[in-house]
Amino acid sequence: MADQHPGKPRSLRTSVKGPLMFSAFWAVVAFVAVLIFASGGSARTPRFDLAFTAGGIAFIVTLVVAAMLSMSYKENAEHLGKGSGVNLSSAPKPGHGYGTPTTQDPSSPEGDADGTSRR
Repeated sequence: MADQHPGKPRSLRTSVKGPLMFSAFWAVVAFVAVLIFASGGSARTPRFDLAFTAGGIAFIVTLVVAAMLSMSYKENAEHLGKGSGVNLSSAPKPGHGYGTPTTQDPSSPEGDADGTSRR
């Protein structure tokens, strides 16, 4: 609601048209599906009462869900897209990870790289 400017049309996300069109689409789908499947064949009369009930329920449920989702929408803060995270690069750094070369001769049991003994 804070993005409103007088005289300018709203975006589809903040306008009422988007959720209404979404809900109307699913209401029509539910209406047609129930009209076809609730009749039980072409020899019987169509069940318009059930079709209108299913269409109304689908319209209301999808409208409420779309309204809840649009109310929970929040823009990300500007600093989140600046790349200030921990893993800025996927390039391997020397001295980190597996297969790092050591300064000690692996066949020498006498000491570590800093000259101290392990015994």
